[in-house]
Amino acid sequence: MVYWMRRAQRGEDNPALDIAIEAANVLQKLVVVFFALVPVHNANLRHYEFMVQGFADIKVDLRKKNVGFILRRFPDHSVVKFCDEVRAALLVSDENPLRGSEHRLQKAVRQLRIPVWSVDADVVVPTRLIDKAQYAARIIRPKLLKFREEFLVRSKNLRARYRWNGSAESLPPDHDCLRGLKISNAAQPLSGIRGGSREAAKLLRDFVRTKLGEYSKQRNHPETDGTSRLSPYLHFGQISPVRIALEVMKSSAASEAKEQFLDQLITWRELSINFVRFNENYDNFECAEPWAQRTLGKHIKDARPVIYSERQLEKAETYDPLWNAAQIQMVERGWMHNYMRMYWGKKILEWTGSPANAFRIAVRLNDKYEIDGRDPNGYAGIAWAIVGKLDRPWFERPIFGQIRYMSLASTGKKFDSKKYMAQNARASD
Repeated sequence: MVYWMRRAQRGEDNPALDIAIEAANVLQKLVVVFFALVPVHNANLRHYEFMVQGFADIKVDLRKKNVGFILRRFPDHSVVKFCDEVRAALLVSDENPLRGSEHRLQKAVRQLRIPVWSVDADVVVPTRLIDKAQYAARIIRPKLLKFREEFLVRSKNLRARYRWNGSAESLPPDHDCLRGLKISNAAQPLSGIRGGSREAAKLLRDFVRTKLGEYSKQRNHPETDGTSRLSPYLHFGQISPVRIALEVMKSSAASEAKEQFLDQLITWRELSINFVRFNENYDNFECAEPWAQRTLGKHIKDARPVIYSERQLEKAETYDPLWNAAQIQMVERGWMHNYMRMYWGKKILEWTGSPANAFRIAVRLNDKYEIDGRDPNGYAGIAWAIVGKLDRPWFERPIFGQIRYMSLASTGKKFDSKKYMAQNARASD
């Protein structure tokens, strides 16, 4: 049995892996995990380094389960050829709603002559149970709540009955595996954060023990360390959202704090995945609802206070010190507080010549610098900020039309913005 690991990059709490092992045990087969390293046009060394840091954890966890781990890179990355090589009886893969990943899965399905099973391994409620586009959190929330208890159960974490003893060629699961792969170095790796399931587990324990109790008060304060910081690990599938939810639910924190966190982890995250799954234009202006396209079109010729080039924005060279701090946080730390992401996106709309260009710039910057870039959460957040996706019309105003507005004056008063700006000043400033 071959498990083609793609989005769920972990050896524990992995439903796709469990399915592969369960089928193998019934059919008396060996189990091997196949991972293909390929160049992705909007990923760079920052992303690959974080991902590779998790490979050692995967290999250790798989070995405990008697499962092999085969790592290959482009151009020797074909899962179809690997299935032929090991004479696979079944291919299991985890699902990813992004168009490139879905295209690769469907291509493999067409080429293979064995059954292919796909498992939605990185959500709480399988996305296919919500079978059409959802337009707001209030719409999808009750549907997710209906299924939540059914799917919030601990993973089986099965062990293969027969130990993998194959001799298939594999790269070492460390930094050397990147050699020869044509990867952009547009954003460099970061020293302040490390990838892998072990690191994710540490962050989760720390959050539940020391931060969850104050989550209701601190979650919208970018100047405090009050959030879980798990988004990069969720993006690479290095920790299961089900595990996170179960650890939060069994904590002694107040129910209000727990439910607010679970709403972010399940409702908003899975609403973002639903958005990407049902809207092929998830990463561009065309994803906007008709009302948003009309109101933004009506105001496209409105005078902007200033027009910044993409380079000026990338270098955080604007008149707004709060926005600059958010951009610096993203560039230098690979992460931006969620509250600031909203403000960041809306100011790009205000400072560029058109909403379509604002959307393009926001996507390029987000995907280049955020470790959790190229993710449904990021695309949905940009769409919410710039074209009002998953939101509703607000009072009309210049430039924004009926898109929700955020200003420096109002946003900066809701938390200690001076402290946040000091925390995220340039190293040379």
